[in-house]
Amino acid sequence: MSAERLEVRLAAEADDVRWDRYVRGHALGTVFHLRGWGRATSDAFGAIQRDLLAEEDGEIVGVLPLSACRRVYKRRTWISAPWGVYGDPLGDRSAVAQALVEAALGGARAAGVPRLELRCRADPELDGFTASELYATYTKELPDDPGEVLAGYKKNERQYIRRAEEQHGLRFEEGPRFLAALQRLFLSSKRALGSPGLSGAWWRALAEHLGEEYTIHAVLKGEEVVAASLTFHNDKEAAMFYIGTTPTANREYQATKFMIAKVCEWAVREGYGVFDLGRSRKGTGAAAFKGHQGFEESGLHYCYALLDEKAEVPSFNPSNPKTDFARKVWSRLPLWTCEMLTAQVGRYLA
Repeated sequence: MSAERLEVRLAAEADDVRWDRYVRGHALGTVFHLRGWGRATSDAFGAIQRDLLAEEDGEIVGVLPLSACRRVYKRRTWISAPWGVYGDPLGDRSAVAQALVEAALGGARAAGVPRLELRCRADPELDGFTASELYATYTKELPDDPGEVLAGYKKNERQYIRRAEEQHGLRFEEGPRFLAALQRLFLSSKRALGSPGLSGAWWRALAEHLGEEYTIHAVLKGEEVVAASLTFHNDKEAAMFYIGTTPTANREYQATKFMIAKVCEWAVREGYGVFDLGRSRKGTGAAAFKGHQGFEESGLHYCYALLDEKAEVPSFNPSNPKTDFARKVWSRLPLWTCEMLTAQVGRYLA
């Protein structure tokens, strides 16, 4: 088709069903590309959806999830799939993806936006963008039989996982009734790392807009929930995106290793062929842990268009020594204080 027949425009509510159908059919489509993800970030954090849609002859041929996100005392930045991991421009062909990026750039410049951020899983090969190699994602191919999941682990890791169940009596369950436990344990785990968690508003928005897109699991010791997780799923893969544990669950029971193995087994039973353990900064302990669990590292291709002379690639992350003091203070706060502050701070941490 000729380029003249390609139209890029802002998506409307009437486009939701067709948009989501397109995302689910695209090789790079994820839950973060669905319209509900943008709506959840809007409700919980005040992001403004600027989703772009490409059409030819009335048919969707590409989408780019995009939101304008708050910053402290500064103009909003535009981010593809904020609070998510993957936000590639999706297109039937590279020219469509390029047209979506050009439209995003044009809109950002017209709005006086200082920075446009694209969170790409695949290299978009864009000129004029500054690349960041800070993050990687971690995935593994799943076997056909859930009984074969443990065979993919190293011997010592298999022993930890079996011991958690056979000696420590951990058991694995699922259901939305564990949402409150997940919220509490996630907040506690993030506090231990010196980082804000997620507000109650986010968990409510996620349930409202994407409640059919995930499954919640829990690990119990007796009647106590010692670990909980949330796993997104689509036709292609299952992706564990949130996990929280009690302060002693890993030291005493290796609960996270047990949880990951059990969710992998669940994913096989549900028919998924790939398991995604999510994003980590390269070279960190979290990255090494995922490698020990048999997950393969793939670099993420985040890129930034710096649209004014003061714009910079964001650096507010634990790799930056300037955050050390803030992380130490946060890790010592009472949990109720972390919860209160997270509701305020979290809206700026897209």
